[in-house]
Amino acid sequence: MKGKSSRRCCCCSWFIGIIVLIAIVVAIVFTIRHKSNHSDDNNNDPGSVKKYADALKIAMQFFDIQKSGKLENNKITWRGDSGLKDGSEASLDLSKGLYDAGDHMKFGFPMAFTATVLSWSILEYGNQMDSVNLLEPAKDSLKWTTDFLINAHPSPNVLYIQVGDPETDHKCWDRPETMTRNRTLTKIDTKTPGTEVAAETAAAMAAASLVFKDSDSKYSSTLLKHAKQLFDFADKNRGSYSVNIPEVQSYYNSTGYGDELLWAASWLYHATEDKTYLDFVSENGEKFGKFGSPSWFSWDNKLPGTHILLSRLTFFKKGLSGSKGLQGYKDTAEAVMCGLIPSSPTATSSRTDGGLIWVSEWNALQHPVSSAFLATLYSDYMVTSGIEEISCSDTSFKPSDLRTFARSQADYMLGKNPEKMSYLVGYGEKYPEFVHHRGASIPADANTGCKDGFMWLNSEDPNPNVAYGALVGGPFLNDTFIDARNNSMQNEPSTYNSAVVVGLLSSLVTTSSSLKSFI
Repeated sequence: MKGKSSRRCCCCSWFIGIIVLIAIVVAIVFTIRHKSNHSDDNNNDPGSVKKYADALKIAMQFFDIQKSGKLENNKITWRGDSGLKDGSEASLDLSKGLYDAGDHMKFGFPMAFTATVLSWSILEYGNQMDSVNLLEPAKDSLKWTTDFLINAHPSPNVLYIQVGDPETDHKCWDRPETMTRNRTLTKIDTKTPGTEVAAETAAAMAAASLVFKDSDSKYSSTLLKHAKQLFDFADKNRGSYSVNIPEVQSYYNSTGYGDELLWAASWLYHATEDKTYLDFVSENGEKFGKFGSPSWFSWDNKLPGTHILLSRLTFFKKGLSGSKGLQGYKDTAEAVMCGLIPSSPTATSSRTDGGLIWVSEWNALQHPVSSAFLATLYSDYMVTSGIEEISCSDTSFKPSDLRTFARSQADYMLGKNPEKMSYLVGYGEKYPEFVHHRGASIPADANTGCKDGFMWLNSEDPNPNVAYGALVGGPFLNDTFIDARNNSMQNEPSTYNSAVVVGLLSSLVTTSSSLKSFI
């Protein structure tokens, strides 16, 4: 009996030992998988982080390429001073600012949007920029732009919104340094209002005032003063600039000004914490906010950005997390996010087979890049606030799902696409060589004028100057791309694209970020 009992004890011990061993193995496997998933969610791969950092350094250079005026610390060997007399017909100094795209126009509407988004990028991801020594260059490019906007606003109800005549400008193919044509000015005022341009410029000034609040308080105060005046001008003198100045319709036609009013008021509340602006977005949300109707963030449509920016308040601002006036913005922001995640029940079908969000033939990359930027922002708002998931119909998604989407769009842009083409000029082994850009296509020592410069447009040789950091328009719906200089639909870069590219890449320089509130 004693021997049998001993053998039973021994068998029982072995059985328990096996169970314990299995439990240990299961725990180890679970831990490894958990860590692997966590690592994958947060993109801890040093190679990926370096890739985005390298791309960011290149992307930032395009702002320098686009600068007008008397250049300071110029690092672009084929660029020089230009547009020095811009604004002279109104006794203003409008020499600074950024040329719009591959031409020599200064369009105030998209330029102001560039400043707003670049400010937002700096405010949210300035630490990441600083980690790769790009924060000061970003602020310098921003100030170059806002210096122009300040000078373009000589009195409370007057704003100069355009330098140059696009019809005249586009009849020339020359370097900005050698252009001699008359640079006409276009303005808005109480007799010819342009609410969307005034409001977008107000947003730019308000956002930039936050950027310079600590480093240059006097300049910040100046920006904020202009922002308040411009918002009042925009709100009290409502009217579309596209209606009142029909000539702009062929270039930057506005589809309405309600989104810009909400956008500007949102930035002014962040900059001032004046409840007047919060009341404005709360009271005008139903009228202008298009709640429940997700759309695409762009130079013309600020609603998705407004939805995300006001959602920020519900994440970070005590007392506003349950605000009824902000609920419509937050609900629509989540609907925007749900539309971006490929596996979401409400995912948009507007994608190429290669996985790129695709909305428009012209400047196709604007929408996927801006959407990816908003996705990283919302993801990081969730992480910072400890919010673990959003619900898309009956399916839940994590912040990491939004970042995965954002990385997919960034990776496509940088060469992970059927063409194996990096659409960020200067990044990777293959990128466009025939970019539709006057300055890049003409040798710096060429002695050409307005008309004879077209020989360089028609040249079969690659551009003699590389427009580093330019994001070209991008692929067709079938993922194809034609690298031709006269293919402006696909191969012309724009300055406002650079702002969202810098924001997106800055957000990806590190893993999922914990953000600080800037109000």
